[in-house]
Amino acid sequence: MMGRNFWGAIATITYKEFLHVWRDRRVLLAILIVPPFFTLVFGHAFEETALRDVPALLYDADKTGDSQRLVDLLRSNGTFLWKDWSGPGKNGQTGLLKAGAKAAIIIPAGWGKGLHDGDPKPIQVVLDGTDTDTAPAIQGVLQGVLGEFQMKSRDNMIDTLPDEVFEMGEKLPESVRHEFGSAMTPWTMESKILYNPGLRFIDFLMPGIIGLILQLLTVTLIASTIAREREVGTLSQLLVTPLRQSEIVIGKVVPYLVISLFLIAGTILLSHFHFAVKFRQPLVLALICFLFLLCSLGLGLLISAFSKTQTQAIQFSVFVLLPVLLLSGAFTSLEHFPDTVRMFSQFFPLTHFCNAFRLVNMYNAGISFIAVDLVCLAAGAALTCGAAAVLLRSADD
Repeated sequence: MMGRNFWGAIATITYKEFLHVWRDRRVLLAILIVPPFFTLVFGHAFEETALRDVPALLYDADKTGDSQRLVDLLRSNGTFLWKDWSGPGKNGQTGLLKAGAKAAIIIPAGWGKGLHDGDPKPIQVVLDGTDTDTAPAIQGVLQGVLGEFQMKSRDNMIDTLPDEVFEMGEKLPESVRHEFGSAMTPWTMESKILYNPGLRFIDFLMPGIIGLILQLLTVTLIASTIAREREVGTLSQLLVTPLRQSEIVIGKVVPYLVISLFLIAGTILLSHFHFAVKFRQPLVLALICFLFLLCSLGLGLLISAFSKTQTQAIQFSVFVLLPVLLLSGAFTSLEHFPDTVRMFSQFFPLTHFCNAFRLVNMYNAGISFIAVDLVCLAAGAALTCGAAAVLLRSADD
């Protein structure tokens, strides 16, 4: 009898919450539109990580055949979007901001002559350092272009050497000839990339996109919804009934949990068919998602316990979720952070969600590899939901 009353009370509250979601068109619209929309936006924003169409300036002050070959090689590179430029001003300054460019490449006068005299002049490069990722990437691209130019120049030089040079070379000791041949041959390496052979950033990023969207949606929705019930007085009426705190909390969580599970399934399907992201071990991934959603919903309930109005609930949600957005490892690896920040990030459910999801989906790891993350998510769910059950009633006393 007691068990039937317990489940009956939960079913009543759950039914009420489903009706509330169905009747509130704004909430329903947010649930249906926000996850797929932002999945597409974030996915396409980070799908391609290679630099493309970087606005750049190019000036050839040398005006020789050698410099023209380098110019042609630079212009054929798809990294840059070249803009018209007549060279630096009289003071030698390069106005990147005024020109709307991120880089300026100057081939100095006498550069071609220096190549033939054995004293090559350095190419002058001016970079916009405000973006700490773009500037080093441009340097790497330019080093690659110069290396390609140098290799072609070397091959052309060897092809035009007189026969006397080769006759003299044959008189050298065999060991010297081998060493010279090794020095003139480009050195290579054999590499094998595991777990993400295509180096697709979207595969690394997708767990962060899924977790971030779902956490933002669930936390803000359940926190603001309960806060609104407190404003209109329905929550107070509910709390003075004989219902236990646990029944109220479970009844509030279940509808949003069910809806969120459907949203995660839809987001995963969208990621698979639109971005070609492969998902492994669906049952383990479902467990990770389930625990993460419980933790997120519990966090939303906890925020609602401290909020008297919807405005306060949204403000608290932003305050809590802002560090999660930046420090959880959703968009970058935790190895990039200092040790103190990494320790702090372990308090975020999204950190453990992303880590466990990636271990399973990219490494095909077993339960033993994600056991710590599962325990942290389960503990977080129990702690937030339990604290919310206590605080919801005490906050209304």
